[in-house]
Amino acid sequence: QVQLVESGGGLVQAGGSLRLSCVASISLFSLKTIEWHRQGPGKQRELVAAIDRSGSTRYVDSVKGRFTISRDNAQKTVYLQMNSLKPEDTAVYYCSLQSGYITYWGQGTQVTVSS
Repeated sequence: QVQLVESGGGLVQAGGSLRLSCVASISLFSLKTIEWHRQGPGKQRELVAAIDRSGSTRYVDSVKGRFTISRDNAQKTVYLQMNSLKPEDTAVYYCSLQSGYITYWGQGTQVTVSS
């Protein structure tokens, strides 16, 4: 049974920072590409950042230079460091990974940025 558990969300003022964590219970974690997605109020879910097995990363344009994704394979954890937060970053943040033909999602963690 694959499980993903996010944590680290909360309420922060604009310009502040948060670090999200995603702990995965899956074998061969180090071989997996892990993604962070978010869904804001009234918006579609969007891919925010991803990190592959080699450590290569990619980001949606709106967070480039502000967010950093990283991984600790020994801890089976992926992080999303979010700096210079804006009210438009308010969303539920989810991590996900694909194993075979199945995409697994965590339960999400709420991030609220006040202006």
